[in-house]
Parts: sequence; C-alpha cells; structure tokens
Amino acid sequence: MKTPLLYSLMLVIPFLSGCISMAPKYNRPEAPVPTNWPEGSAYGNTPSNDAPAAVDLEWREFFTDEKLQHVISITLTNNLDLRLAALNVERVRALYGVQRAELLPAVNAVGAGGKQRSSADLTQTGQPRSTERYDVNLGIVSWELDLFGRIRNMKEKALQEYLSTEEAHRGAQISFISAVAQAYLVLAADRGNLNLAQSTLETQQGSYDLIRRQYDAGVATELDLIRSQTQVDAAKGEIARFTQRVAQDQNALNLFAGSTVPEALLPADLASVGPLKDIAPGLSSSVLLGRPDIMAAEHQLQGANALIGAARAAFFPRISLTAALGIASDDLSGLFGTGSDTWSFTPQVALPIFDARVWAASRVSKSIQKIALTQYEKSIQTAFREVADALAVRGTIVQQVAAQQAIVDSTQKIYGLSDELFTQGIAGYLGVLDAQRSLYAAQQGLISLRLAKLANQVQTFAVLGGGTQQLHSEADHRVPVK
Repeated sequence: MKTPLLYSLMLVIPFLSGCISMAPKYNRPEAPVPTNWPEGSAYGNTPSNDAPAAVDLEWREFFTDEKLQHVISITLTNNLDLRLAALNVERVRALYGVQRAELLPAVNAVGAGGKQRSSADLTQTGQPRSTERYDVNLGIVSWELDLFGRIRNMKEKALQEYLSTEEAHRGAQISFISAVAQAYLVLAADRGNLNLAQSTLETQQGSYDLIRRQYDAGVATELDLIRSQTQVDAAKGEIARFTQRVAQDQNALNLFAGSTVPEALLPADLASVGPLKDIAPGLSSSVLLGRPDIMAAEHQLQGANALIGAARAAFFPRISLTAALGIASDDLSGLFGTGSDTWSFTPQVALPIFDARVWAASRVSKSIQKIALTQYEKSIQTAFREVADALAVRGTIVQQVAAQQAIVDSTQKIYGLSDELFTQGIAGYLGVLDAQRSLYAAQQGLISLRLAKLANQVQTFAVLGGGTQQLHSEADHRVPVK
C-alpha cells in the first residue's frame, strides 16, 4: 500500500462514521393529563388570562418588593446547596466532553530507542551481535470507526444527561426562590402576630389596671380581677411564643442566605411587604411542558432512547483502526536521513458471535427507556396536580380573607360594646373577656389567611414554571455544542 493511499483512507473513513443510527426515532409522548385546567366553583375567581403568564416573568418582576428582591439575590449568591447543584452541572458537562471526544482519534507522538545484544546461538554468523533501533512515530492507536452510531448515541446520551442536570439546576433555583420568599413571608406574618400580641397585652394590662382599681374600691369582684390577670398572663405567653417563632424564622432565612440578613431588609409585618404581581395560568396545561423538572425528565427520556441505539449497535461489527507515520533508523544520527520514513496501517474488525452480555444490555436499555417514559408521565401528572391545587386555593382564598375580615370587624364592635357596658356597670366582665378572646383569635386568623394568600401566589408562580426565562437565558451560552 502506497503512502498516498494511506492518507486517502484516513481522510475518507471519518466521513463514514455515524452514517447509520440504531436509536429509535424520538417523538414527544402525549401528556397524560387533561388539556384544560379544572373548572368549578373552587376555580371561579382565578384571574383572567389578561394577566401575564408565569413563564414570561422573571422573578424580579414577580416579587416587586425591593427588600425581598435583595434577600433573594443574597441567597442565590451564597447558598451552598445551589452552589453544589451548579458544580454538579459543571461535572456532567465535563463528562459530556469526555464522551464526545470518543468520536475523534487520539493522535500520539512516540519516540523510542533501544540497543540489543544477541547471543552467538541466535545469529547466522555464530558470533554475538549488537543492534540498535531508533523510531519516531505519529499515529492513531485503536480508533473505533463509529459506522453504526454506537459512540454517537453514547455521546447523545451524555448530552441529554447534561441538559437534564441543567434543567434540574434551574428547577432547584426556582424552588429555592419560592422557599426563600415563603420564609420571608412567614417571618412577616409572625412579626405581625408578635405586634398583635404586644398590643393585646397593652389592652389587657389596661383592663386589669381598671378592674384592680374597681376591686380596691369594692366595685369589682375578685373573680373579675383573677380573670383579668389570666388574660394578661396569656398575652405574655403569646408574646414569648411569637418572639421564639420570629427568632426561628430569622434563623431559617439566615440559613438560606448563608449569612445574617441585615435587619434593614427584614419585614415589619405582612402589610409592609410589597404586592406580588398577578399572573395567569394560561388556557392550556401545555405550559407545564416548560417546567424545568418536566424538561429534565424529557431529556432523560431522550437519553434513554439514545442508549437503546448504542445497545443495538453492539450487535454489529466494531471496526477499529491503528495507523502510524514515522521514521526509523539503526543509528541515531541517521534517523532523519533519506529513506528512513515508515508507515503502518492496521484495521481490525470484531464481530460478536456469542456474547450474552450484548443481549442483556439491549434488554436493560429498553427497560431504562420505559422507566424514563413512566417518570416523564408521572412528572407531568404531579405538575398538573400541583397547579390544580394552587388554583383551587387561589379561587377561594379571596372570599376567605374577606369573610375573616368581616368577622374581625364584627368582633371588634362586640368587644367595644361589651367594654362600654362593663365600664358603665351595666354588664359583667365575663362578656368583655369572651369578646377579647374572640377578637384576638379572629385577628390571628386574618393574619394566617393573608399569609396563605401571599404564599399561594408564590406557589402558583413556582408550579407554573415562573422565573425560568431569566435562568434559561443565563445558561444558554453554557450549553455545549453537539
């Protein structure tokens, strides 16, 4: 074989690689959920579709409160869980690079030299002989020609693994942003409850002082005095309870942030938190296909398809090539002289005749694909249920808040009238005591429902895949080239 022919083979053979793919054609499975969102009385107050879709909003557009935005930014920068997720993405990206490199030949330059003495018994002349050999070679060692797509399918699987990990990272970020916002709102609610307990204590202390003076004057009974003291003690206990909860809420927020969140960024109560932007769920449940967790599951499914292709290719011949161009001489000084050029070309074909592992690997790849398909469908069903639950809360929470506000207003009037009758000596203190308890419970219930309303808005934004637009644009430049 002449050297030009060797060059021609080395140039033409790579173009033959990957001409055949054994992977089944991928078609996105139909979503195993209804096309439209649930309907009924629970969803009657869902905002109109004139509002922007969650997937079109960046998280900074949804969370309008500047303090909350600052806290979320701090946590996204410092949180160790997110840092680990990002490092895992980089690890899988590097592994994809390793698999992709399998398509290219590894070209090595090798220099060798040696001197050997042969005994008299091994030479034709019957005399001992010393020989020298020096080589310099540039060549390819055992490069597999991917004629049936085995390596390309493995590369595709590695790419889908990377993309799945990238989507999982974005999903973790959205879940994390939601968790930080929820923790911030819980802190705001508990601070509001602490403020309520403190104002209640002031009221109870005022009532106790009044009854104490009446008792000293012989107007009030000892029973009224003891009842009043009990309310003061109960209010002090509530202050201690919510002081503890506020401290624990701050600890949770600091853990998210990876450092102490400045007091200036913390909310005074729920009323001090800026409103969240209204969003629409969209007309079709197909918006769920853009959620990071579902996209991650789909990439896993595509990777499983590629794995089937790699397993099928194992049934066909595997062709590898070893080739080298170089120079050789029996004298180091003549290594680069005329006529010292050498070459070698050694193709090898291996055809599996009987290998039970090949058949087993094919069955395994098909099982993995079925598992990935099931997980993909389950992810969609879970996402649909999460959105439906969030919309059910969203469709009824406004009425709940309004009803609770009416209860607070009514109990406030009852308390005022009861206190006035008691002050005038027309009614006993027991009526005031019941009114105070009812008012405090109603006010706490209102705070809880307002928290539930804000938390539901955050949850709806997250389960609809909100906030991923910015995260996708930030990661686009990191997606490796196929």
